[in-house]
Amino acid sequence: MLLVGVGVMGRPYLAAARRLGVAVHAIETADRAAALTGEVEHLTIAAGDTDEAWAAAAFDAAARRRPDGVLAFAEQHVLAAALVADELGLPGPSLRASAISRDKALQRGRFAVAGVRQPEHLITGRLADAADWAASRYPVVVKAVSRTGSDGVESVADADAFADAAARRAGESPLLVESMVEGPEYSWEALVRDGEVLCANVTAKETTGPPRFIETGHRTGVLLDPAESAAVEDLAARVLTGLGMRTGIVHLEYRVAADGPTLMEVAVRTPGDFLMDLICLSHDRDWFELVVRLSLGMPVLEAQPRTPTPAAGYFPLTDPGVVTAIEGLDEVRAHPTVDRAGVLVDIGDTVPPAVSSMQRRIFVLFTGPDLPTLDKALDFTRHTLAVRTRPL
Repeated sequence: MLLVGVGVMGRPYLAAARRLGVAVHAIETADRAAALTGEVEHLTIAAGDTDEAWAAAAFDAAARRRPDGVLAFAEQHVLAAALVADELGLPGPSLRASAISRDKALQRGRFAVAGVRQPEHLITGRLADAADWAASRYPVVVKAVSRTGSDGVESVADADAFADAAARRAGESPLLVESMVEGPEYSWEALVRDGEVLCANVTAKETTGPPRFIETGHRTGVLLDPAESAAVEDLAARVLTGLGMRTGIVHLEYRVAADGPTLMEVAVRTPGDFLMDLICLSHDRDWFELVVRLSLGMPVLEAQPRTPTPAAGYFPLTDPGVVTAIEGLDEVRAHPTVDRAGVLVDIGDTVPPAVSSMQRRIFVLFTGPDLPTLDKALDFTRHTLAVRTRPL
């Protein structure tokens, strides 16, 4: 299997491949390659973190050792893997789905004619040129078209704020401007084979809200009432058809507006924030192994219906400044509901103001027998775990 990108959250793919007796040829950047020593059979270094650099490395790796399957890890790896899969006739989301996954503006254009409920939007080469369009729609949301983790996303409340954003982002092009959709935020994750949904999960999200909408919490295995479930399944089916989705994993983010679930964006790769790990806990199935199987055309055993186990992720923001203390990590790790927890800074490090999810420094993953138990564990963690800082 050719694995394009591994990072940290993609390492369970390596363990799944080993269990299946599958050799892995990984592609990684030079700064991450050392961590894979002894973990993979072959390694190719990507010269950078752009679509083009990943694609060049993937072409080279596939030419030297023809893979039986190819799998992308994160968003910047999607197009490279799709190009190899398309060339070699291997299972994958499809080149069309992968290209659309990489560009939020392409998503808006495609889904506008595919019957998918989504925000009003405008694609602009210069943010200042969208001022008249935005004037009758405040608040609006401005998005970069190909970044992830809420990077490049901000809400704009009025004309003065829009003028400020236009000045700050004058060098960015293109940008997507959207009407703001009010309502709770969810995601829908699914494994798909030849366009058919094999299994799915619903995740409820917590965010900081405007202006940046940084995700701070997830609950997987959410059970919806029949009407909600049918509406989400209809949205997902329209999105999959519009994408031309074939085989692999789909991560679809939506808000429940007054007129129903409304698409925010969709990706055909592993969701971030350890969501795959939480889904495994909720559904008692190794989704990493299932994705590997799908990429190689291997059989995927059907799951027995069961009620999901509640699981949650907690990702609080850290106050900006110099880290002076880390408190409560050992106590939280010892809690019976905690699967794992970590703090990604050391005392003396400088924490900048958070403008995207990549700048969160704490993570805790929980699983429990029921929602009340999970709520108590979350409350315990909020009062116990802290990264203290002093202002610069």
